[in-house]
Amino acid sequence: MHNTLIRKRSWKDVFTILKKWISGIDINSKTGDRSAHYSRNGKSFVMLTIIVVLVLLTTSARAAGWQESAQIPKEVIPLGRTAGIKMSSDGVLVVGISKVATEKGEKSPAGDAGMKPGDIIIEINRKKITSVEDLRDAVQSKNRLNLKYLRDGKVGSCQIQPLKSSDDGTMKLGAWVRDSMAGIGTLTFYDPKTRIFGALGHGINDVDTSSLMPLASGALIYSRVDSVRPGEAGSPGELYGMFDAKKEFGTLFANTEFGVFGEMDVTALMPLELEAFPVAAPGEVQAGKATILANVDGETVESYDIKIKKIYPADRSSIRDMTIEITDSRLLARTGGIVQGMSGSPIIQDGKIVGAVTHVLINEPSQGYGIFIHKMLHAAYNSRNN
Repeated sequence: MHNTLIRKRSWKDVFTILKKWISGIDINSKTGDRSAHYSRNGKSFVMLTIIVVLVLLTTSARAAGWQESAQIPKEVIPLGRTAGIKMSSDGVLVVGISKVATEKGEKSPAGDAGMKPGDIIIEINRKKITSVEDLRDAVQSKNRLNLKYLRDGKVGSCQIQPLKSSDDGTMKLGAWVRDSMAGIGTLTFYDPKTRIFGALGHGINDVDTSSLMPLASGALIYSRVDSVRPGEAGSPGELYGMFDAKKEFGTLFANTEFGVFGEMDVTALMPLELEAFPVAAPGEVQAGKATILANVDGETVESYDIKIKKIYPADRSSIRDMTIEITDSRLLARTGGIVQGMSGSPIIQDGKIVGAVTHVLINEPSQGYGIFIHKMLHAAYNSRNN
């Protein structure tokens, strides 16, 4: 993290300092010309130059994804180990709108009220909704419901009249919903000083709506890779794992576009080798040879050769910072390239951790995308501080 005198002071402090030694600005009120006259020592011009430079520096820093609110570690431990990840949503996610069969024909209360897939139901009649069970209980009322929901991060509201189903006699909204999900992914990094971990390099989205799941709670579950369905052109492969539901070793505190983050007990992964690597800045990442750490068999993490083919221009909102290609014949023989479950595999170059695997190219399974480790770390520590 770059710290300078300017970044430690507020804008008000900086301008107060400048004001003390800059003088000589005059406004020509007679002619109406409001341009500044420079004093003989030229300090007014210097002030203008400094202001422009400060603005450019600040803009460049923000474009590079720097966040002043977070101090990221200079070293972390790259992991590459798979884990079961389960999470419960903060609210109930609408994954589909359906019809309710009634004595008067099929109707859709949720659809008629304007609800859409991707909406997150958070409250009914001023009672917080945290699970499908909460929603089911609230819907059994025969009265009209005052419902609040999130859509694209904004709170909306509507009134819905549940209808009695002629199929089973229960009251229904006409919506398919979900409140939790689980799967396998790869752990990217671990910070031994804070016990913070990062995984996936992208967020956990609902499979039906592609919406980012709002996190209420979540956990890491011990797992091992039992088999692999290799990837082929047009058909992404997948890791298949076994979970030990009784062996949780971490908790989640954030599900973001740049990864899943939390705190964990790393001793659960022993005897995994735990060596800290320096964190590479985005500008240090170069096209060329690199390696990834991946767990594609049992509990074993191995290093595999890859090639970083292209580095993309800085974009704070993107998780696609580089294009990578698997070049290791062992990994290609085992998986066919990048498969589902490998998201989060750390990328190592020149003795530094530079990023993580995020996506596979469906028609070219040996190739995919990666995210800079800086983005993951900033997202982790900003989420922890908020």
